[in-house]
Amino acid sequence: KTLYRLKQIDTDGTIAYSDAIEVTVDALPTEYALYQNYPNPFNPSTTMRFDIPQQSRVSLIVYDALGQQVQELVNEDMAPGTYSVNFDGAGLSSGLYFTVLRAGSVTLTRKMMLVK
Repeated sequence: KTLYRLKQIDTDGTIAYSDAIEVTVDALPTEYALYQNYPNPFNPSTTMRFDIPQQSRVSLIVYDALGQQVQELVNEDMAPGTYSVNFDGAGLSSGLYFTVLRAGSVTLTRKMMLVK
């Protein structure tokens, strides 16, 4: 929890403080999450966001509708946090694609649509 307040200095030199406001900031995620890509449908690029609550080996892979791997976006050990990855589908045909996040013992999947 963090407390904030404003300090106002008037042109005549008088100083006034606002009431303190308490803000709770959750800096680290508490569970694995793979959010829906944005925008969806997309043309030709989109952004994928995911949360990692603990140090993990992470892979983020895009597959086509036939289950063939299209592109590996992430394959590395990652610290806890929220991450964002851009995917460019400029060389792909229109259709349904799947994003699969594997981290620790968790596997999460989201559908996305490329429309040209």
